[in-house]
Amino acid sequence: MKMTQREYGEYIKKMSPNSKMTANLVKAFVSGGLICTIGQGILNLFKYYGLDPESAGAATSVTLVFLGALLTGIGIYDKIAKFSGAGTLVPITGFANSIVSPALEFKSEGFVMGMSAKMFVIAGPVLVFGVAASVVYGIFYAILK
Repeated sequence: MKMTQREYGEYIKKMSPNSKMTANLVKAFVSGGLICTIGQGILNLFKYYGLDPESAGAATSVTLVFLGALLTGIGIYDKIAKFSGAGTLVPITGFANSIVSPALEFKSEGFVMGMSAKMFVIAGPVLVFGVAASVVYGIFYAILK
């Protein structure tokens, strides 16, 4: 069967599912906002119990990474992400999920060659870019200072 480019385009449009962009945007906004609100509540709790703002921020980051990793490990975070979409990727909990998910996926290949080696498959490029960008920004900062 031979199709023209226009016919093929119409076929693809007919066979592709319609995107529910508005609903997806609302879910992502609400879920990301909820995660950030929980983070703000944790930060306020640490400040209430006497931590200075810098230490409270660090403790909040560690707590959110732990919660993201824990929820991924017990299978809850993936269910939340399936419902919420991109709203769970942006906060720091999404970073924890991107490290724990591959580690769990490859644990059957062993601790070293599976879990440890594959842990940074997704997050590795992000970390490399972050370190490289920090070095470049630091050089510019030192020169321009």
